[in-house]
Amino acid sequence: MGRREFLCDPRLSGLDVDSEEFSVAHRQVLMSKPMLRGLFADFYARCRNADERYFSSSGLRLEIGSGSSFMQAIYPDVITSDIKQLPFLDLVCRGESLPFADGSVRAIYGINVFHHLPEPRAFFREIVRVLAHGGGIVLIEPYYGPVARRVFSGLHATETFDTEAPAWETPLTGPMSAANQALSYIVLKRDLARFKQEFPELSLIVDEAHTHLRYVVSGGVNFRQLLPDVFDSVIRFTERVLSPVAHQLSLQHTLVIRKA
Repeated sequence: MGRREFLCDPRLSGLDVDSEEFSVAHRQVLMSKPMLRGLFADFYARCRNADERYFSSSGLRLEIGSGSSFMQAIYPDVITSDIKQLPFLDLVCRGESLPFADGSVRAIYGINVFHHLPEPRAFFREIVRVLAHGGGIVLIEPYYGPVARRVFSGLHATETFDTEAPAWETPLTGPMSAANQALSYIVLKRDLARFKQEFPELSLIVDEAHTHLRYVVSGGVNFRQLLPDVFDSVIRFTERVLSPVAHQLSLQHTLVIRKA
């Protein structure tokens, strides 16, 4: 048994990563780990705080690629969605084809979903269509710092971290497989000038790295937890202490894109 197989949560063993059963198992893992639930609650608060600070329009609030999300339990006005039919979500749809009228959406949230989109350009065109003026999207994605590059390059057997990929598009083999975790770096850092040229209606206004040791210690939704929940407060304190060097140590970053 390899190291990855040993560390994987046994509740995911033998499941197809692209199946509905895999997402249901993710939900079971998430809800069974208090430390991880606290981390995701922080992610949801990041999304909402950015929405309230930077967006000015009226309209719907939507989470795309919700998967195992419990965001709606905290923010009941958020419509949850995924490309899979899941019993705890509101809507089945793709980010590249949203069932909403032009200009009807205030905010879109996406947590670890952007790098799974096979056609980012189609996604951004759809974002421009459905967002109201002054609305926007908040993404939380794998970061591109030195620690993140090392961790994500070998974390998942079905995903890569290729900062040198020449194209934004990724061949579609399944909703969770064949993703490039470096996509946010490629599109919104390396190729930012191209993004601005192709989508002048959209502006990247925040790219903020944040240190979350809980992501590693909790094992996330895929791996075994490394320390018991009693260490949660100590780990949170350590995250705050390390925040000044977040650009070196962070595994995630928050991106806020606003429609002019």
